[in-house]
Amino acid sequence: MRLSPSLLPSLFVLSIGGACARNVPPPASTQAPAELRLYALDCGRIDVPDMGFFTDGSKPSGQPGFLPVSCFLIRHPQGTLLWDTGLDDVLSQSPDGVTDAVGMRVHVRRGLQAQLAQLGLKPSDVRYVGFSHLHADHAGNANVFSGATWLVQRKELEWATATPTPLGVDAAKFSSWKEAKVEQLDGEHDVFGDGSVRILTTPGHTPGHQSLKVTLPKTGTLVLSGDLCHTRANWENHAVPAFNTSREQTLTSIGQVQALLGHAQGRFIVQHAPEDLRTLPALPAYLE
Repeated sequence: MRLSPSLLPSLFVLSIGGACARNVPPPASTQAPAELRLYALDCGRIDVPDMGFFTDGSKPSGQPGFLPVSCFLIRHPQGTLLWDTGLDDVLSQSPDGVTDAVGMRVHVRRGLQAQLAQLGLKPSDVRYVGFSHLHADHAGNANVFSGATWLVQRKELEWATATPTPLGVDAAKFSSWKEAKVEQLDGEHDVFGDGSVRILTTPGHTPGHQSLKVTLPKTGTLVLSGDLCHTRANWENHAVPAFNTSREQTLTSIGQVQALLGHAQGRFIVQHAPEDLRTLPALPAYLE
């Protein structure tokens, strides 16, 4: 999302990743699974005073709402990919949330690292981190994974590290890019080389925005949106908020992904849509 850094921190009220402590099973093995698995993680929530901000042209509606913030873990026989890193775990230290300068209430209920630990994983066990883009609600914990290979479009990194810093970007959250192994992409990318996990170029929200196509053995093909669309209505109506860097590129990207999903008979997951995230299994369960 193209918001100021103060707008972006938030909590995820949906329990896509949580469980009461007494019901949490023993940590899973760190050994790579024999089959592909996809886990949905709860990475925060943004309370929005006026959801009109996310409609076509960002016309005020006067209706409040919220956007869940999600991350995804893909476990592949060749290693683990974390897709987006959500809001900074430090926000979990404020259980009642924090009100930012423009009146948005922001929270993190349970940190990303705690959810990885539930799966028996440490940050150092993550082989790849893919960023849909570098806004603060998608790159908030990036520096925790400085030992992983970062997968980001070259245009995105150039844009996000430019001076002055673009709105919505907090460069301190991903400052480890200077030391980390960063694979700067110039287009689509087959993460594991077998076609099962593929990064798609979907510019428009930001210049180097990307989405993730995952083809699971039993579930079939999913595309994880990043911020290609912020709401289910954006996806269904080809609606583009005014703060995107390019309306034309956004519409082209939506059309290309729709065509891909139609061909693959796949499913689009809007990463900020509560109704989409409710359809995913809660941690530690997964899709396969």
